[in-house]
Amino acid sequence: MCSSDLQFKEINIEVLVANGPLAQVGRADIELLKKKAAANPRRRMRICAHRENDDRIHEMLIVLAMDCYIRPHKHFNKSESLHLIEGSASAVFFDDTGAVTEVVPLGDYSSGHAFYYRLEVPRFHTLLIHSDFLVFHETTNGPFNRADTAFAPWSPEETDLAGRLQFIKDLTEAVRKP
Repeated sequence: MCSSDLQFKEINIEVLVANGPLAQVGRADIELLKKKAAANPRRRMRICAHRENDDRIHEMLIVLAMDCYIRPHKHFNKSESLHLIEGSASAVFFDDTGAVTEVVPLGDYSSGHAFYYRLEVPRFHTLLIHSDFLVFHETTNGPFNRADTAFAPWSPEETDLAGRLQFIKDLTEAVRKP
């Protein structure tokens, strides 16, 4: 039995939330998240260590499958930190017109790449996932309010499958160019 069977409750097909004041996550929990991410339509799953949307600090363990689309977005009045646990990706940052301004290769500690970043200004960003799964710890300040996030108007909606696939293909090619 994994610890999530006892200490996490399912909020929806993408979110588990800590039940008590001591959230613990182990290998079995991450494996469960991978299975759930692979099975859900948006190809992502998370465990929230914070229990309420109104909490001042939001900490999450997030698993994204390789083909998960993270629509470029930026946050207002928030900082965001990402600590990579497993997998590899590129964190891609954009200006307001959609031009790539910075690419940060990410990998676990042993990879030699950055395994942590903190963003404290509203800047469009996304993740290009290079491994079967990306597992990371994310921290941001609460409370959660959808109005604090703006999606890039030059990026395809999540419902636009053809647009998403083309966007990821084009972005991957752009990131690979010297």
